[in-house]
Amino acid sequence: MNSKSDTIVAIATASGVASISIVRLSGSKALNIASKITHKKSLTPRYATLATLYDANANPIDHAIVIYFQSPRSFTGEDIVEFQCHGGLVVAQAVLQACLDFGAVLAAPGEFSKRAFFNGKIDLTKAEAIAKLIEAKSQDAAKILTRQLKGELKNFIDDAREQLLEALAYSEVSIDYAEEDLPQDLIDKLVAKLDKLCQTIDKIVESSQRRRGLIEGFKISIIGKPNVGKSSLLNALLNYNRAIVSDVAGTTRDTIEEYLQIGTHLVKIVDTAGIRDSGEAIEKIGIEKSLEAIEQSDIIIALFDGSRPYEEDDYAIVKLLKQTQKRVIVAINKQDLQQVFDATQLKDFSPLYISTFGDINPLIQRLQTILDSIGLDEEIMLTSNRQIEAVNRAKEQISMSLAPLQNEELELFSYHLLEAIEHLSSITQPFHSEEILDKMFNEFCLGK
Repeated sequence: MNSKSDTIVAIATASGVASISIVRLSGSKALNIASKITHKKSLTPRYATLATLYDANANPIDHAIVIYFQSPRSFTGEDIVEFQCHGGLVVAQAVLQACLDFGAVLAAPGEFSKRAFFNGKIDLTKAEAIAKLIEAKSQDAAKILTRQLKGELKNFIDDAREQLLEALAYSEVSIDYAEEDLPQDLIDKLVAKLDKLCQTIDKIVESSQRRRGLIEGFKISIIGKPNVGKSSLLNALLNYNRAIVSDVAGTTRDTIEEYLQIGTHLVKIVDTAGIRDSGEAIEKIGIEKSLEAIEQSDIIIALFDGSRPYEEDDYAIVKLLKQTQKRVIVAINKQDLQQVFDATQLKDFSPLYISTFGDINPLIQRLQTILDSIGLDEEIMLTSNRQIEAVNRAKEQISMSLAPLQNEELELFSYHLLEAIEHLSSITQPFHSEEILDKMFNEFCLGK
């Protein structure tokens, strides 16, 4: 990571052909470097200036828009200059090189956000929300993360800390006046308040884990015995022939994964190998991968063949569906053929009747309904494993404090509350170790 005194630069837009590319400078020398590149003596803060950009040899690079954000009224809290040049690899790289030639250093991933954090422009909840917003796989995720940028998660953490500090204050005062016992009604009130906080944390963690697919992309697995039309369904969903379709059982030997837009959600569709009792080694490996895919999925589409009788392999799949906690959609395929399948065992799943060579819109609509319902939860969302781990550890310490409180072992009670406060504070406040901060911000993309 660069020194805090360095002026850093990076291309802030994705590489490739585009109308505009943004090259971002931040640091004490940003304005001076921009003046050398634009050959202008001054730039008006927060005003778009059309200027010709020059390299270190005074050769023109581009005609671009330059915007100067004066410290401290900028994203990082430092002087920032953004060059909005023509898109593509060549021009942006030339502007970047000019900045480097005039004294800037290449920014590390996440370094702009890290400087914003250290300069008090954002806290860790907002920093992580920025990173996740870039990766968001649905409009619902973008809305949730925008709420975090406005301070929703920070406000919850601050409120929880205040509750714990209030309880801690009662304890510390009572320790100072040890000859006086805590009133029983006060103990009962503190226990009720702390227990309610634990329940709130449990609810937030459960909701966050359930909705992680909003940000990372929900995973949907298509399962069934061989030759029920799994690959045909994948091709129909994608609207092109991605998977090989054959009447030969066991054609799909491995999982096939593709991304697909359903409504406002970007999802990963997985076509799995047919599940059956097979003695062939390679096919057996494929079946094991299918079972792994099911375990890792958010939604399962179980496909059955309406033109074939209900048999032992179907029974094994139904048993699997009844055991899983995943959301399940059951579809009976090949409605264009004569039907002999007995769907009695599937009535609890409200099966759909489709043909992958006909209209599969009922299946898509049910998928969209499920995906939309996952996003409707208004609960605060924890967007990283770090945040989930921190609140779980805080809750563990709060739970451990209840018995000492009821036994009036106030020193031990205070110890657990202080631990809980420290875990909660780590979500919004600086860590003691800069090494951990470096690791977190390094996961950001360049230019952020």
